[in-house]
Amino acid sequence: MERTILLLVLCTAVEGDTGKHIFVPEEMIWSEAQNYCREQYTDLSYVRSQSGVDRLQKAAGGSNPKGWIGLHRDLNNRTGWKWSGGGHMTFQNWIQGQPDNYRNIETSVCVQKNGEWNDEAERTTKVFYCININVVEVKKTWEKALEHCRENQSDLTSLLDETEHLLAWKEALKVQSERVWIGLRYLGDRWLWVNGDPLQYEAWPQVDQDHQCPIYKRCGALTEGGLWENWDCNEQLNFICI
Repeated sequence: MERTILLLVLCTAVEGDTGKHIFVPEEMIWSEAQNYCREQYTDLSYVRSQSGVDRLQKAAGGSNPKGWIGLHRDLNNRTGWKWSGGGHMTFQNWIQGQPDNYRNIETSVCVQKNGEWNDEAERTTKVFYCININVVEVKKTWEKALEHCRENQSDLTSLLDETEHLLAWKEALKVQSERVWIGLRYLGDRWLWVNGDPLQYEAWPQVDQDHQCPIYKRCGALTEGGLWENWDCNEQLNFICI
């Protein structure tokens, strides 16, 4: 019989972005900051919610200096914006009247002291913020992975948009994991994020539809090719905590 402990620990939506923001006090131009974040962490920071803005500001210890984040103009559509980690902007927090692309050279985004955004010239040097997503390189069953995350005041990660999904898969590739546990769980007759986040963005394979009515494989993993896969919950895999 399937264990039901999970029903007792589900919580309400928390709007928690995956990864930890790291403030880097060294001034660099945007592309240099991007390279630094990719070498040392995961990428330049991105946010998809107001709670993400709040977490970004906390990363600098309350001083909230102006600094680069990963948002930049889409080279294929100069009126659109993309994140350095991939994926288009789905949440915006612009200063009133921005972005204005002053002198037609403002291609990158700087977060202000109040958390709002402004487009600025990419060659300007600024401090910056990196996002760090950590794959736990200890293999556990899905439930044991969940327990591990929660014992560390975290949770198995939710992947709520394309950017978050791409960044998580990038980290899985770094540790050469064929698949990693994420916070997806099939309970009752539907898939859900175990921390209560809404399941709106999905990345299931188009060919294999086994996830639509799983019998044994009732836990979700991020797998080869960067897609989701329903998998046996008792398999031991690496995993990602929020």
